[in-house]
Amino acid sequence: MMTPHPPATMKEKEFQRFSTFIFDHVGIRMPPAKKTMLEARLQKRLKALHITSFEAYSDFVFSAEGQRTELIHFIDVVTTNKTDFFREPGHFDYLTKTALPTIMQGRGGCLREPLRIWSAGCSSGEEPYTLAMVLTEFAATHQDFRFSILASDISSRILERAQKAVYTEDCVEPIAPDLKKKYLMRNKDRNNPVVRICPELRSRVVFKRINFMDEDFGLAEPMDIIFCRNVVIYFDKPTQQALMRKFHHQLRPNGYLFLGHSETLNGLDVDFRAVSSTVYRKT
Repeated sequence: MMTPHPPATMKEKEFQRFSTFIFDHVGIRMPPAKKTMLEARLQKRLKALHITSFEAYSDFVFSAEGQRTELIHFIDVVTTNKTDFFREPGHFDYLTKTALPTIMQGRGGCLREPLRIWSAGCSSGEEPYTLAMVLTEFAATHQDFRFSILASDISSRILERAQKAVYTEDCVEPIAPDLKKKYLMRNKDRNNPVVRICPELRSRVVFKRINFMDEDFGLAEPMDIIFCRNVVIYFDKPTQQALMRKFHHQLRPNGYLFLGHSETLNGLDVDFRAVSSTVYRKT
């Protein structure tokens, strides 16, 4: 019987190499305090690849083959994916009671083109599907309202999970009972406590892999509203400012930007004005 290898230990040299690359490539700060977290996450990749040291893994990641085959897995592992349905519910109240009526009023009460919303940093899909529920409900009472939702993340692994739209029942607890009844499908096996988003809502969301660090998002159409919540807290100020300027460019005039409750544009040189708590409009 073979003796299992003890978990590999990440030396300072490898940590510095990884943390510099993560910041340069995806904009995420990786200070020394996160070394243990990074080491634990990457150990899964060493195990999957049967590599016994971080030094060997580092050499592989930065080799031509590693850049081609391992880079996407490396990024998947180091990115954080935390989200919920109806997270920060006040934002959805503001969206339906203020932002959407304001946009429709500004266009004479009728939208010639579908309203375009981008869930930027969508993780496992809870936010874009929440938006799909909220906007479908809004459309039911506003005859001329149409919409499309783009959902993006840098992690291909998490996007695959989002597209499946399958969640445990405890994950969907924040959803109101009447919305659950309309938009969630229960598993036929009652002993399997999972639900799936209904086809109507799934068809409303288009998923796309986007790296905020790329010069161009690759989006041809301007957005009316961008939700980018609890994402930029991982970036330093210069990276935040550069990203907000790109969001500003991607938004239509007077478009809305929703940030997370702990995020702010204060101190950044960007042309947005605050209209509610962590909600901004392009000026």
